[in-house]
Amino acid sequence: MASASSAWHGATADETLAAFVTLPDGLSGDEASRRLAEAGPNSLPEEAPVHPLRRFLVQFHNPLIYFLFVAALTALLLDHAIDAVVILLVVLVNAIVGFVQEGRAEQALGGMRALLSPHAMVMRDGMRVSIDVANVVPGDIVALEPGDRVPADLRLLRARGLAIEEAALTGESVAAEKREDPVAADAPLGDRSSMAFSGTLVAKGQAIGVVVATGSRTEIGRISGMLHAVPPLVTPLLRQMNRFSQQLTVAILGAGLFLLAFAVLVRGFNWADALIAVVAVAAGAIPEGLPAVITITLAIGVQRMAARKAIIRKLPAVETLGATSVICTDKTGTLTRNEMTVRHVFTASYALAVSGSGYAPEGALTADQGDDAAAISDAADILRCGMLCNDARLDHKNGKWSVAGDPMEGALIALGRKAGLDPDHLAREWKRLDEIPFDADYRYMATLHRAPSGEHVVFIKGAPEAVLALAEPQADPARWEQLGAQAAGQGERLLGFAMLALPGAPDRIRFEDLKSARMLGFMGFIDPPRDEARRAIAECRSAGIAVKMITGDHIETARAIARQLDLADDPKAMSGADVERMDDAELAQTVDTISVFARASPEHKLRIVRALQSRGAVVAMTGDGVNDAPSLKQADVGTAMGVAGTEAAREASEMVLLDDNFASIVAAVHEGRTVYDNIRKVIAWTLPTNGGEAIVIVAAILADFALPMTATQILWINLVTSVTLGLALAFEPPEPEVMQRPPRRADASLLSPFLLWRVLLVSGLFSAVILLIFFGAQARGEDIATARTMVVNMLVVAEIFYLFTVRYLHMRSLTLRGLLGTPSVLIAIAAVTTAQLAFTYIPVMNEIFDTRPLSLLDGIAIMLVGLVLFLALEGEKLLMRKLDLFEELRS
Repeated sequence: MASASSAWHGATADETLAAFVTLPDGLSGDEASRRLAEAGPNSLPEEAPVHPLRRFLVQFHNPLIYFLFVAALTALLLDHAIDAVVILLVVLVNAIVGFVQEGRAEQALGGMRALLSPHAMVMRDGMRVSIDVANVVPGDIVALEPGDRVPADLRLLRARGLAIEEAALTGESVAAEKREDPVAADAPLGDRSSMAFSGTLVAKGQAIGVVVATGSRTEIGRISGMLHAVPPLVTPLLRQMNRFSQQLTVAILGAGLFLLAFAVLVRGFNWADALIAVVAVAAGAIPEGLPAVITITLAIGVQRMAARKAIIRKLPAVETLGATSVICTDKTGTLTRNEMTVRHVFTASYALAVSGSGYAPEGALTADQGDDAAAISDAADILRCGMLCNDARLDHKNGKWSVAGDPMEGALIALGRKAGLDPDHLAREWKRLDEIPFDADYRYMATLHRAPSGEHVVFIKGAPEAVLALAEPQADPARWEQLGAQAAGQGERLLGFAMLALPGAPDRIRFEDLKSARMLGFMGFIDPPRDEARRAIAECRSAGIAVKMITGDHIETARAIARQLDLADDPKAMSGADVERMDDAELAQTVDTISVFARASPEHKLRIVRALQSRGAVVAMTGDGVNDAPSLKQADVGTAMGVAGTEAAREASEMVLLDDNFASIVAAVHEGRTVYDNIRKVIAWTLPTNGGEAIVIVAAILADFALPMTATQILWINLVTSVTLGLALAFEPPEPEVMQRPPRRADASLLSPFLLWRVLLVSGLFSAVILLIFFGAQARGEDIATARTMVVNMLVVAEIFYLFTVRYLHMRSLTLRGLLGTPSVLIAIAAVTTAQLAFTYIPVMNEIFDTRPLSLLDGIAIMLVGLVLFLALEGEKLLMRKLDLFEELRS
């Protein structure tokens, strides 16, 4: 639904005044009070805060946590209270981390409220008074000055030289020029020049406007409502873990009931013994350490991403980044430097290209044709005009150049410095006597100077058509029109420049003096793309990730930047008006083929993200403005700018970039893929261990022989190895060419065909090895306690050797790099070895777990069996690669 302000941007001032019955002296106090009671305070609605206890309890509403509760319950059923306490402590720590990290996740509306100015200058009872912004009502007459935050949506009644920074709403990198003239009723938000919108900042000029919308009826209020309406999304990992845990629970429950019935009815077990045996199977089958290790893996990913300038606000977003298939990004400040730069200088005789970017006076002017020195000499007047008809200055602090004033005027000073001109020296030589400040009504600025020769000269700069209208009749309009079309095709913004000498040395200039000026030429400006963004986009394309630019800027400017960044082979563009004409189904059919969406409103951005998601894409959305907040929340990974971004954008996002750099999100995607790989390695390592344990227990029940391991020994193995060997996989570095693979599907299973094959194969091998050791030990006369001790040690050694082969899912592990391991792997092996020595040889452990010391020969035999297992699995991986059976083994 359109906001109240959108209904008035095309109205005349008289119509607007009449509609709101605003008196010439402003509202009376009584009328203002009546309207305040009717319209409500000029503030965004606040939701009732969620009680901290409820927010804390919500942290337990998670499939991973349910899985841990099942593990703790299993331990309690086995009278293993210590293990249950440890597992519950893991649950508690995880909840505390989530409480701290996600506690502010729904504060986006508070971020928007911070944009509203605390006070506003209005007319009341014929007097100009300052009132609290919450008391502004429809019909109030508001005065705006430079630096003011617009307190409500205003229809401008009078504007003089007014420019308002609307980047937070429209994405425009340059302040929007405003005037009181009405515009078309269906004009896009960025083209509503007769409106000033709540929360935007007055860059220059003065204005008076009438309030047409307050609070939630403003443009910012409408976006706030859109943000509130976006439902929270469930990440791919949580969906997969939920499916996995449900399937595993059903399978274990079904198998347990079958075994219980079989043991009682067929084998003649009593109910108590049968239940204990079934619980032992469950203890072996349930990977109780898996959720904790996955959570830790995600947390490690958070730390790694922070080192790469990406702060994760919601833990599961780490993994979601690894599934990203589309990145929707704003242009200004993200793909570009947000620093205007002169790219071309056009005079009547020459065209010069300007190198360098930003406000640093580093670069050169070179002629497209002819001699550079002659071209620069010919351009002396236009360069001088740009520096003198100028109110900005450049500052150099901490090794960085910045502009104080209008960005385009700052770019003109940087250009003059590149040509060897000193702004201070020039200002002393050409003393300014008078000026006509820029105004949207006539769209130019003029300054009067006393030249070193004593002559009085006027320099003019402004919109090309406005400057051409002041030029002498002999100015070649065809050339300037051709140059204008050429610059527009390159996405450049044009300024025109002219000068004239005034006879009689006047100290003041009048509008009627500005005629028959000498046309000096045009300059083309562009907000240059970041070099690192270009490299990051190339990396995205090699990784199969599409990048789509969604900006409020003009379509030609956006398309030109897209070409410079090599966003696509042939970047196609679509305007917001085109999006408006499509229904959701048509947009979904088209969205994949479009690389650039220009003049996009908040609704367009939201629809584009939803259209991509309807096609199965996992969407990361970058943005910095209030206008980005709804789409940031809708995206699978909303990514806000930490430096230039608004608080509303940051609070609606899962990730914040500390350097506002597109390259940082690509680095985060790299880390996200690594995290997902490591999670799959943890699963591929954990499940065969549990599978092998469960198989031998089931076999013992079915074949009616003694259990090869007791329930407490099973818990020992699972507890000790998961917090050592399993955890080591969380620290694994990225595999080579991690960004050369296409993104995985959002609905891809955690257990891919290869991993499922691996789990089944290794579970079978582990169970065979366990039974081999168990029966072999008994055959040579060992008691059952010694045989079980050998089985436990054999299983731990098998897990150590399997750890080395599972460290690489996409390549062979039998390499020097693979065998040396990482510090984390070596520390884990040392820790588990120490624990197993204690388990085997310390008397108190022998008593607790009913174990026996083993001989050196027993240990050597176990090690040799583990080595054979490792070589067999590496051979199997090589065979699978040669047969080309599984996608993830292809290089």
